[in-house]
Order: sequence, then C-alpha cells, then structure tokens
Amino acid sequence: MNVNLAEHFKIVDATAGPVTTNGGVTGDYVSLKGCKRAWISLQFTQAVGHATAIQPQKATAVAPTGAVSITTAARIWSNLTTAVTDTLVKRTSATSYALNADVAKKHVMIEIDPAEFTGDYDVLGFTISDSSQATNFVSGLYFLEMGQSGATPPTAITD
Repeated sequence: MNVNLAEHFKIVDATAGPVTTNGGVTGDYVSLKGCKRAWISLQFTQAVGHATAIQPQKATAVAPTGAVSITTAARIWSNLTTAVTDTLVKRTSATSYALNADVAKKHVMIEIDPAEFTGDYDVLGFTISDSSQATNFVSGLYFLEMGQSGATPPTAITD
C-alpha cells in the first residue's frame, strides 16, 4: 500500500512553535471530524529537570468549549533521551503522561481514537503542567489520519 503522508494525514501545529513550559501550556485544539485516529506529537527541551505532565483534553468546539481531560486510556510512546537514541518506547496506556525529572531532550507521542469520545465531544487538545522553568520548552504537532484521502484534506482548526 502506498501512503502519501500529506494526502492521508492532516498535520497541524499544536503549539506556536517552541514555547516555554514556565506557567504551563494549553495547546491549540483541533476538530476530529472525519478523522480515524489522531496523534499528539510533542518535543521537549528540559534544560532544568521537571516531571512535566501532559494531559490530553477533549472539547465540544475548538474554542475550546467544554474542555475536559480524556477518560479513556490512550496509547503512549516516548523517547526520553533523543540526543542518544531515536527509539520511541511504548509506555503503559494512560489518560495522562509525566516526563522524568531530568535534563534532556525528549519526544512524546500520544495516540487518540476519536471513537472513544462520546456525546458532542469531537475536538482534541492538551495541557502541559507548569514547569516553573523559563528554559524548558515544548513544541508540538497533531497528526490526524483522515477517513478520506485527498490532495487537500479538510481543515481541522475550525469546527
């Protein structure tokens, strides 16, 4: 099977480039309408060790209206030392994930099944806890596997 990343996946900024985790971070929210599966991809630069927590959220609109933490365990992978290895390690599925409190560059992938969202919830976002460290940063992307492929997948940043 030939899969074209740009035609089968909608790739959307989750943060406005690298942003400090000092004060916490609320990622942009994306609509999962027409989406088969979604991944939150986060890259961290931890210049000061902190057990920074990632909390996936669901909402009823990208505003984010009615945002609440997910309640179904998501599949999670992480590489806690990207300067040393390029291997993502499968972690225990959970509704949130916390980094090790050490100094390192890290990568975290959280897989979300939109079918797990009930009621009017069809929007995905996340929060990142306050590291209280101005030199700790995160940048993120969403990878949205679309139900229909095409040269121009539908927008995910509006409802």
